[in-house]
Formats: sequence, structure tokens, C-alpha cells
Amino acid sequence: MADIIDYKIIGNDMQLVEIELDPRESVRAEAGAMMYMGPGIKMETSTGGGLLKGLKRAVTGESFFITNFTHEGEGKGYIAFGAPYPGKIICLDLAQLGGGFICQKDSFLCAAKGIEIEITFTKKLGAGLFGGEGFILQKLKGDGLAFVHAGGTIIERDLKAGEVIRVDTGCICAFAESIDYNIGFVGGFKNALFGGEGVVLATLKGPGKVFLQSLPFSRLADRIMAAARYQSHDESSGIGGIGGKVIGGMLGGDRSF
Repeated sequence: MADIIDYKIIGNDMQLVEIELDPRESVRAEAGAMMYMGPGIKMETSTGGGLLKGLKRAVTGESFFITNFTHEGEGKGYIAFGAPYPGKIICLDLAQLGGGFICQKDSFLCAAKGIEIEITFTKKLGAGLFGGEGFILQKLKGDGLAFVHAGGTIIERDLKAGEVIRVDTGCICAFAESIDYNIGFVGGFKNALFGGEGVVLATLKGPGKVFLQSLPFSRLADRIMAAARYQSHDESSGIGGIGGKVIGGMLGGDRSF
């Protein structure tokens, strides 16, 4: 049974979650997610249950190690975890969600002690071969609170039985175990080649709850890399200009322009 914890989510676009712990209560998080903590909090980093569990987390894109934070002082303790990039933090009450929820492979932030993080595979071969970000997913299992992070704005949808929504694979944040998930090709050669989207889309079929994200980290990284390549080309060709200086300054941390 998971520890019962209190929490508050702070901020708008660069959020953090601050968790309040009673004596002997614990919370677990990815290594490096902790932002600050009060006195009396003890850290213990491990594989979280043996070598196999560490390897499973590594396959899903998370750290091989996981850190437990336990309040060993008196009274109330507190600890905060920060999101790794702009977006929102979602609290999942697994007791109210059937005891489990499927998440994007790198979305886990922290959870009450007692929540298990497992890998899960989609039911259909097409999703595995062509799903990209969607093939290896995380399953958060237990009866307590878990927190996941998603990029940009969060859209929450409750799909009715038989209701279908088609989504870019990277824009899926998390969904209920009752959701049927599969991958389909974009129709038409020109759509796939020139449409600017991926060649496949995910199909989510209800019933169940779905969380979508407007700015997947992969999309953000692609834009940054494209801007970096453009700047590099400008510098090598001697073009430069104000636009090049601005982009170069942002990427290089120069605020003097």
C-alpha cells in the first residue's frame, strides 16, 4: 500500500510539485529531479528493487537508479521536485484510476512510496514497429499518488466507449489501461512526404481517460536543433545578421544582444 502524501503544484509553465511528508513517509523520484527539501529528509538511491527493475526503467528512458526520500524528523517535512522542461505536472490518483495508468516513457517525475514503475508493450505489432515514442511505455501501478510531466499545455479527454481520437504519437502523455491503442499510416504519399507531420498517427479508442500534450520534448528539441543548424550555416556562409545573432545568443546563453 502506498504512503498517503499531501502536495501542491507551484508555477504555471515551469512547474514544480512540493510534497508534504509525515514522519516515516517516503516519496520516490528519478535521480536528479529533486529541487529542494527541508531538514530531516534522508536520501537513499538504489535500483528500486534489484538489477532487473533498474534495467526495466532504463529501457523506458528513465534513470537506472531511483531515489527514495524519507522524512526521519519530527512534525511535517517537505520536498520539491522540478519539471525538466516547460510544461505541466499532472497528479494521477491511481486509486481512483483503477490501480494503474499508462504513460509516455520519459514522463514520470515522482510518486508516493509503494508505487511501482513497470514497462509495458502495446498489444499490436504495428504500434511496436512504427510507433516511435509510443512503443515502450511506462505503467504506474499502485493505490497512491503519482506525478507525471508533459510539455506545453495539457488536454484532458474522457473518451466514451467506442469513441476514437487520432493523435501524433509524440503528443500522447498518458492514458487509462482501458484505452485501445494502435498505430496507423497517414494516407497518401504527399501527406507523408510534405505534410510536415509524422508518417504515422496513434489511434486511441475509448472508454477511458487520455492526457495529451501540446509540446512534446522531441518536437521542442527538433526546433532547437533546426535553429542551431540554420545559425551554423549563416556563420559559415558569412550571412549572420540580427536574426542569426539573436538565435545564437539564445542558444549560447549570451544576453548581451
